[in-house]
Amino acid sequence: MRVKGAQLIAEERNRQVNVEWWTDAHDDAHIFAQLADAAACYATAAADLIQGRKIENVRHFIPRSWPWTKEWWKPSDDPIRTLVKAGALIAAEIDRLQRIPANAPAQGREAYPAPHGSEVSP
Repeated sequence: MRVKGAQLIAEERNRQVNVEWWTDAHDDAHIFAQLADAAACYATAAADLIQGRKIENVRHFIPRSWPWTKEWWKPSDDPIRTLVKAGALIAAEIDRLQRIPANAPAQGREAYPAPHGSEVSP
């Protein structure tokens, strides 16, 4: 029996936390929607693969919206695996947003400018 997508995403998020040690505190440092941007990039890469684009091209052409350095751009040759990465990053961003207190001051690029590609690593 195949594992459902939501379960694959939950397992990947668990792996990110328990193997890669991407903690809540680490994720909370990504105040400029980097997790959401990375998820969108991986989802687009998966769509490219599904549409027949070669993995070499997907890996070579890093999206402009990729929030980190090129060393962190790691789409899989399996579009499902790449979508799972995207989903886990979306889950991380949702969790991060839910941890922000309702009365917290707005945190936007205008208040905290960060140079592209040089902020906190994934």
